[in-house]
Amino acid sequence: MGRVQFADYAKIYVTGGDGGPGSVHFRREKYVPKGGPDGGDGGDGGDVILKGNEQLNTLLDLRYRKYVNAKDGERGGPSKKKGKSGKDEILEAPLGCVIYDADTKERLGEITEHEQEIVVAQGGKGGLGNWHFRSATNQTPQHAQDGEKGDERAIEIELKLIADVGLVGFPNAGKSTLLSTMSGAKPKIDSYPFTTLQPNLGVVTMPDYRTYVMADIPGIIEEAHDGRGLGIQFLRHIERNNVLLFMVSSQQDIEYEYNALLEELEQYRADLLDKPRILAITKMDLQENYELDEEKKVDLDIPVVEISSATNYHIDELKEIIWEKLQEVESTREDV
Repeated sequence: MGRVQFADYAKIYVTGGDGGPGSVHFRREKYVPKGGPDGGDGGDGGDVILKGNEQLNTLLDLRYRKYVNAKDGERGGPSKKKGKSGKDEILEAPLGCVIYDADTKERLGEITEHEQEIVVAQGGKGGLGNWHFRSATNQTPQHAQDGEKGDERAIEIELKLIADVGLVGFPNAGKSTLLSTMSGAKPKIDSYPFTTLQPNLGVVTMPDYRTYVMADIPGIIEEAHDGRGLGIQFLRHIERNNVLLFMVSSQQDIEYEYNALLEELEQYRADLLDKPRILAITKMDLQENYELDEEKKVDLDIPVVEISSATNYHIDELKEIIWEKLQEVESTREDV
């Protein structure tokens, strides 16, 4: 298959620039036969900086940047002139990135806003020039400091999608089709399991200028939390969603499938079950007269909507129910 894997992980070796050395210099002026020390300080090394860019939605660009080095500071000059600082190296990253030290696993920060900056490798300070070392007993100091070395580390960057609604379902539940129906996004869809190898984002537009972002997360299989199948690497994206839209095909045992999905999430992170949920029973056009058999009906304490993406059956109702849930989440946040 010629699909590009969604870039949601990158490992980069970053090095801050070294500080420039201080200068050893003495004033050389026509009428000052014994000029004192005036060697300037070295410039500071450049930093490696991760900067948020709301236009990006993958780490693809960063995956090709294996080694990133900021520039060194320059040597100090005469007349106490400070050396030029090294140029920073700025790496643009999508919102939703979490950055870790690859060796210690320390969490270095998270990019959540446009143009937010996180220094991932600091440049070294420039060394002091010899004019700092003058004293009554040493009026001609012959030494200056070397600059400090810049930080050097490997970092790991994980991208967690920021979307209002996350679609949760086993392969072939109809998630990609629903996303394209509701938002006009054009995910690649095929008629076999694991068709979505990359999360797709779509913006759902409603009357009165209302919009929300929906993410189709690749289908998970039972025991995905143990690392089986494709699902586990994408479960972390679900952490970011405000509302979870569970999707089960009308051709399946609906209650069993729904509970199996819940179990997957619970095994991965139990608090995901605290998020508001909606259940969409999909592919209703395959049921006679759009009617579920009695034994397939479910009685749950969450909204349940029977839909068909192929015929737009109850799609507008589903959009409204999702919108209402999102408003509830917003009002709860405001009350906190």
